[in-house]
Amino acid sequence: MKVVVAMSGGVDSSVAAYLLKSQGHDVVGLSFELWDQRDRKNPNICCSVETIEIAKEVAGKLNIEHYTVDVRDDFYRYVIEDFCAAYISGITPNPCILCNKFIKFKFLIRKAIEIGAEAIATGHYARIIKGSGVRGQGSGLKANNSSLFTRHLLLKGVDTQKDQSYVLYVMNQEELARTVFPLGELEKSATKDIAKGLGLASAIRPESQEICFIENGKYADFIKGFAPNAVEPGHIINMKGQIIGEHRGVAFYTIGQRKGLGISSLIPNYVVDIDKQKKIITVGTKEDAEKRSLIVREINWISGKSLAGPVRGMVKVRSMMKEAPASIIPVENKTVRVIFDAPQWAPAPGQSAVFYDGDIVIGGGIISEAAP
Repeated sequence: MKVVVAMSGGVDSSVAAYLLKSQGHDVVGLSFELWDQRDRKNPNICCSVETIEIAKEVAGKLNIEHYTVDVRDDFYRYVIEDFCAAYISGITPNPCILCNKFIKFKFLIRKAIEIGAEAIATGHYARIIKGSGVRGQGSGLKANNSSLFTRHLLLKGVDTQKDQSYVLYVMNQEELARTVFPLGELEKSATKDIAKGLGLASAIRPESQEICFIENGKYADFIKGFAPNAVEPGHIINMKGQIIGEHRGVAFYTIGQRKGLGISSLIPNYVVDIDKQKKIITVGTKEDAEKRSLIVREINWISGKSLAGPVRGMVKVRSMMKEAPASIIPVENKTVRVIFDAPQWAPAPGQSAVFYDGDIVIGGGIISEAAP
């Protein structure tokens, strides 16, 4: 079939394109110009001028067509503005999830329709089972809540260290129907070996950083440049309400943060609460930062059907954390309460809570409140 592959210039998307080509598919590469990097080159920034050139080079080596799509306006509107506004408001966003929701799959499908391609693909480490149900699909999975899983399923990648299903929970049934993940069954080490064996330029490119549009992880400087008048200093208080220091502005801090607080103490202090309205940051012990109960809004159920009642599942509150057992309880439309069996480390409003049944992604949403 004809497949449009998102090519960032990195090793993962390059190998994804190669695997599809080697399987006999008619592969077309598509790179996104997300952020204006014309005045500089940086191999560590996804979708910069240099990385798009690498993607073109890889496409040429694989003898496949390649297109570049300018999505800067949409990226600025749906990712950059939301990212900065969230931090200024004292919450912690996840721009990768926003990009997947509003940019990547939307424009891949648009290009596929334009050129008559049947499928789209990315270099994510995740898997999809097409069709109805779990049994008989060769997955080895048995859903505990089988009534939920009647259509296309999103699963973790087999490489548990690289699994990216957390950032893909926003996918819908149409996207899952059209999408393939060629790396879902591979370990990252195998992907690198394939790229090196082929002599691809992307094989020696360093891994892109977590926030693709910010150099050297200096997100605070980026936000200050975006809205210099929106960052105001205020008090740092302890759990007793006593003022123990001053902060530079709530945009520079996140829940669970330990470094850069500028206060001295005999025991480590962590950010446990951020109050934008009062311009107050509260710090406490590691135990104070742990929470057991969450309110999660803007829920996306992978099946397209909301929960009829409480279910048990595994819930992950940060991309690099292990999921933990919890009860997921519907509250109202697209809102649930999550109650963990044991307190979890520093769940931050603005981040996502993603729900699993074994390897299957049930859905997820945005954390709005966290409580002990």
